[in-house]
Amino acid sequence: MQRSIGNLKHVGKAAKMFIGVTTTSKTQIDQLGDRLRKGEVSEEDIGLLESYRLSFAEAYEEVVACIQNAAQLEPTGRRAKSTTSIIEKLRRETIRLSQMQDIAGCRLVVRDVLVQDKVVEQIRGKLAKAVIVGRRKQPSYGYRAVHIIATARNRPIEIQVRTELQHLWAQLSEKLSDARGSAIKYGGGDSESRRLLSTLSQTVEDLEDLELRPDTIDLARVMKPLVRSLVELASAVQGGK
Repeated sequence: MQRSIGNLKHVGKAAKMFIGVTTTSKTQIDQLGDRLRKGEVSEEDIGLLESYRLSFAEAYEEVVACIQNAAQLEPTGRRAKSTTSIIEKLRRETIRLSQMQDIAGCRLVVRDVLVQDKVVEQIRGKLAKAVIVGRRKQPSYGYRAVHIIATARNRPIEIQVRTELQHLWAQLSEKLSDARGSAIKYGGGDSESRRLLSTLSQTVEDLEDLELRPDTIDLARVMKPLVRSLVELASAVQGGK
């Protein structure tokens, strides 16, 4: 009990210190990120990170309300990444803590690429400073989606807009990551998993390209259940291993 009280005191002290950091100094945020990246993790720094993480909550709620109003859809998501996930990302990438755009974020899953484009435009129309990051033609290790980086209360909030097929692929990637190691999501891991994800990602792209063309949209409608079944089968097989 005594140790728990001591830990709470450290967190409380850090939270008070962080009030000035969040409002005035990106440099101090990045210095915190550098210490966490190097493994110099003190209780005080964990408290600082926790306070920074939680400072995204109001911005997140504001963006979710905007999405509900703009697209009449209910997103799923998180008000903030866990401290562990933030530290892992800092150590995996060269990004600065103040530049991390997905500390808080939400997700929308829509029927197809036509609806995806429509929803992205609806949301962008309500968020003046939004930045669109297209990952359909420039996927990240096979991951495809459209991301909208919104800014609210001086905090970046990531909005993932996925089609049903893109979402199924992402779920398969997560399943393989859980079973065979998180490196799979970032281009590492065993060759069998990488080949499977790459092949299915390309299949999803080819199908969704057909959806965008008036002369092949009917063909896409016929093929879509087959592609969906293929990804679902791969996911079921990997889940059973």
